Amino acid sequence: MIKTTALMSGLLVLSVASSALAASGKVVKQEPQLGAMREGEVPLIDDGSCPAGQIKRVVGGNHTKVGGTKQTVRTSSCVAR
Repeated sequence: MIKTTALMSGLLVLSVASSALAASGKVVKQEPQLGAMREGEVPLIDDGSCPAGQIKRVVGGNHTKVGGTKQTVRTSSCVAR
């Protein structure tokens, strides 16, 4: 009984972790407009702006200039596919 409960708990944790990773690595064709991303959201942008074999990685901010409450700006960089 205890082994079954531990196994089920482990599978649940693994399932939640893998779905969180999948959601954070979504690929879209164009960068979302300012204010359209949540703080810390990380989509991959396949818009052709990075060199061959790389893709743009954007991290959402929450800057006061775009209606947010913090001084966290959106950042982007090219990463390996």
